[in-house]
Amino acid sequence: MTDTGYGDFEFERRFLLRHVPRDLVADVTPSLVVQSYFLADEGYALRVRVQATSTGAVLDGTSDPLEVLAEHAEAIDFCTLTAKGPTAGGTRYEAERELDVLVGLEMVRRGGRRIVKNRYAVWLGEDGWVVDEFGGANHPLVIAECERSGPVTDLEIPQFCTTEITDDVRFGNESLACRPYASWAADHLRQLDADGPQYRQDFGENSTLRDGSS
Repeated sequence: MTDTGYGDFEFERRFLLRHVPRDLVADVTPSLVVQSYFLADEGYALRVRVQATSTGAVLDGTSDPLEVLAEHAEAIDFCTLTAKGPTAGGTRYEAERELDVLVGLEMVRRGGRRIVKNRYAVWLGEDGWVVDEFGGANHPLVIAECERSGPVTDLEIPQFCTTEITDDVRFGNESLACRPYASWAADHLRQLDADGPQYRQDFGENSTLRDGSS
C-alpha cells in the first residue's frame, strides 16, 4: 500500500449491484481471485489472496474455490498475506505483504475459509472502481467499490449501484467466507425492496455518475 500519510489504513465505499454492468466491462478481462480466511472474527481477519490476471474464468453457483484454483493454478501470478481490523466509517486497518506465489497457493489449498470471485477494474469519472462478481456459495452476489488514498468523500455514484453497503459487515469478504450470501440473499432482497436504496450522507455530497451505466 502506498504511504499517503495514513499508514496502513484503506478508505473505500462499497455498493451492492443487481448484476455486472456488462456494457461497462465488455472490453475488460477480469482477474480471478481466490481468498482464504484463517481468521474472521468481529471484523478482524487474516487473509491469504492468490490472483490470476486476465484468466476469463467462468463462475457460477457451482464454482468450488479449490476446483477453480486447481484449474487455473498455473496462471496465478500474485499473492498477498493481509491482516485487517474492523471497518468503521469507510476506513479500515489493512497491513499487507506480498508472498511467494507457490507458498500462497499451498496456504490456500491447506486451510481457511475460501471465496472465489472475478474482479473487473475500471475508471469512472476521476475514480478507479472494482466490480467483484462472486462464484460458489456467494453467487450471484456483485459488489462494486471505490477506494482512494484518503476518505472517499463527495463521490459520484454510478447508476448501476443499487444500495450502499460500506459498513454492512455481512458483505465483508471474511463474513461471506463464513456465512455465504446464498444463505440469506432472499431475505435481504425482500428487505431491500421494502426499504429502497440507502446511501450514506456523512461522506460529503453524493452525486450520480451517468457515464458507464448499464
